[in-house]
Amino acid sequence: MTRKISIFLSIVTIFLLLAACSDSSSNTKDGDTLVIGIDDKFAPMGFRDNNNEIVGFDIDYAKAAAEKMGVEVKFQPIDWKTKESELSSGRIDLIWNGYTLTKVRKEKVLFTKPYLKNAQVIVTMADSNITKIDDLEGKGVGLQSLSSAADALESNPIKSKIKEVTEFSDNVLALNDLKVGRLDAVVIDEVVINYYLSKESDTFKVLEESLAPEEYGVGVKKGNEALLEKLQKALDEMNEDGTAGEISKKWFGEDKVL
Repeated sequence: MTRKISIFLSIVTIFLLLAACSDSSSNTKDGDTLVIGIDDKFAPMGFRDNNNEIVGFDIDYAKAAAEKMGVEVKFQPIDWKTKESELSSGRIDLIWNGYTLTKVRKEKVLFTKPYLKNAQVIVTMADSNITKIDDLEGKGVGLQSLSSAADALESNPIKSKIKEVTEFSDNVLALNDLKVGRLDAVVIDEVVINYYLSKESDTFKVLEESLAPEEYGVGVKKGNEALLEKLQKALDEMNEDGTAGEISKKWFGEDKVL
C-alpha cells in the first residue's frame, strides 16, 4: 500500500510540475505580445490598403517601437467609441491610432509624451459656399462619434447655431455622406483630411479657420507605469536615431514627429 501511495504521489507531483511549466510558458508568451487597439479606417494613421492589410504611420511607428522593446505586436481593430473600455478591461494593451490627448482622457488612461501635432478642421465640398466657421449656422455637420472632433465642436460657440450634428462610427462614412449631399460639412482631423486631399484634391476643401489644435499620444492602462516607461524609452530612442523621422517622411513627406 505504501509503495502504491508513493508512486501515486510521484505521478501527481510530475503532473503539477508540467502544468506549472505550461502556465509559465503561456504567460511569458502573452507578455511578449502587445495588443494595440486601432480604428482601421483612420488613414493615414492606421487603415486597410487595397490588399486588406493594416498599414499607416502609426502602424509603422508601433512596429518600430515594439522592435526596440523586444516584443511582438498585434493590431486589433476596435469600435473607437469603446476604446477606453477595451483598454481598462485588458483586451488591448495600448490605444495607438491618432489618439488625441485631452483632459478627460488623461483621467482615464496614462499617456506617452505627445509625438505628433494635429488640429480639428472643417471640410466641405470644393464648390461649397461655406468659407468660415460662422457659415456653419443652420447647416448639417458630421463627425466621428466620441472623437476629439466632437469635443472641439462642442467647445465652439457655433455648435449652438448648427442645424444638426450627425455622428458616425468612422470618418469614411462621414465623408461619404458629405459627398452625396446629406451633410454640409465634416469636422475631422487635419492629418486625416490632408491624406484624402492628396488622393482627391478636387473633391474637398478645408476652411482656413481650425476649431482646435491638438496632439497625438499613445494610451496606456492606468496603473501600468512599467509599460509606459518602457514604451516611452523606445519612442525617445526612435527620435534620437532618426527612425521616427524616416517613418514620418514615408507617410507625410517630412519629419513631423515631435
